[in-house]
Amino acid sequence: MGTTNTQRPADRDHVTPPRAATQAETVPSSHLEKACKAADIRKRAPRHAKQLRVFLANVGRRQPMYPLATPPMGLMYLAAYLRTKFDVDIRVINQRCEGFSDNELVWQAVDHHADIVGFSALTPAAHALGGLTRKVRQALPNALILLGGPHVSAFRERAIEGTEADAAVVGEGELALEMIVNTYLDDGDLSKVPGLIWRDADRHVITNPGFIPHIADLDSLPFPAYDLIDVRKYWRLQSMPPIPRRRYASIVSSRGCPYHCNWCHRIFGKRFRAHSAERVVDEIEYYKRTLGIDDVEFIDDIFNHDRKRVIEFSQLVGQRDLRIKIAFPNAIRADALNQATVDALADAGTYFCSFSLESGSPRLQKLIGKHLDIPRFLEGIEMAVQRGIFANGFNMLGFPTETEAEMQQTIDVARHSLLHTASFFTVTPFPNTELYDLVQRTHPEKLANISYADTDFSRIPVNLAAVPDEVLFYYQRRANRQFFMNPVRLLRIVRDFPQPHRLPFYIPIFASRLTKGLFTAAARND
Repeated sequence: MGTTNTQRPADRDHVTPPRAATQAETVPSSHLEKACKAADIRKRAPRHAKQLRVFLANVGRRQPMYPLATPPMGLMYLAAYLRTKFDVDIRVINQRCEGFSDNELVWQAVDHHADIVGFSALTPAAHALGGLTRKVRQALPNALILLGGPHVSAFRERAIEGTEADAAVVGEGELALEMIVNTYLDDGDLSKVPGLIWRDADRHVITNPGFIPHIADLDSLPFPAYDLIDVRKYWRLQSMPPIPRRRYASIVSSRGCPYHCNWCHRIFGKRFRAHSAERVVDEIEYYKRTLGIDDVEFIDDIFNHDRKRVIEFSQLVGQRDLRIKIAFPNAIRADALNQATVDALADAGTYFCSFSLESGSPRLQKLIGKHLDIPRFLEGIEMAVQRGIFANGFNMLGFPTETEAEMQQTIDVARHSLLHTASFFTVTPFPNTELYDLVQRTHPEKLANISYADTDFSRIPVNLAAVPDEVLFYYQRRANRQFFMNPVRLLRIVRDFPQPHRLPFYIPIFASRLTKGLFTAAARND
């Protein structure tokens, strides 16, 4: 089953680029063979004479101050898994990459003659789901319309309200989608799918009892369906690391996190589950051969939770002489690093890594449930930088009860560290998190006017702290000024950044952060 056409409606007659080799075409090892049979397995014949047609789309467009676009890994995992279970033709579209308007996105589903249409969205993009689902319902009245992704996991029943969706999947999607498709091919009774949010014949929203267990053996999953996207388009855009124009593939090597940070809704659960080191290296080797990559970015929540796996991974990369560059843009846990782990990561080819401080206040570390060991955090960064790794930091200002002094603590820890770069985000509560519940109990008025729509996470206007808005915005501007306006740090950035000639590209983003709240305050005074 080959890739499908993803051009704009105006370009229907254009020839699409040659697709990458499918996963069944080359088999380097027995481990890989098990994963790569996906495209050829046909375990169930559909009830319809025609092949089942599924359309999956990642909703949301790039923002000027948040121009990131990465392969839609969740949809690619779903597509690959469905191909091991059904005779199915799947089209995958990432609106952030393609730049499609909503009408063009709907046209893609119509052009595919989709029986099942699935939309995945982050919350800032979810405002588009109502219009998208209505247009799909009008054009494909018999299609089963599904919602999924982080927005559904956060908002649950509220996510389906105001849309024409038939059902919404919370959390991990493979097993749930398999059950939904089986139901679609059988009697259509969605009440049999545990934990599913769906509409009955009267369009009432129902949440089924029970839940679907997480997949315990991640190695049983096929490789994500890279053959359904044009990965070369992503090489021309900025991905999660601030380093555009790389020949890379994204990899998710683990799911779940055992820590208890109160702002996280833990889509994949609290138990850490991981692909084996051999499976991960097989995947990299496969992408090198079929896609021509020389760089991978891991977007795990906590890649380094299992130190033994990290060491084994590094050894296998060396034994196979992969000569790959590695980035960890989603951050690893710095206080869990030791010298052996850092050496393993560096020896494997790591050149970029993010580290999450969140707060420099020991009191707030306890309140938010992260319990970061700050001195060990700083030691971990130092070890990484000494091995030539470019270090990026994530911080948040505006936690409930946070004071000016604690904001300055965070700034001071970050600016006195060996981090090269850092972001200072606004603490943002999402439904079905402990943070949201805390604010709802203590200061419900702070939740009343939050708008998540069509913005990036650094600019959502919310303040949970024990200071006025203008003070929070002042400390965010101060954080960027004190962190970056250091001549030694600026020299280190220019010296160590993997693409120093592209640094001017980030000046507008930096300027927007230096001026956060200034124009809002001016507008209030007018």
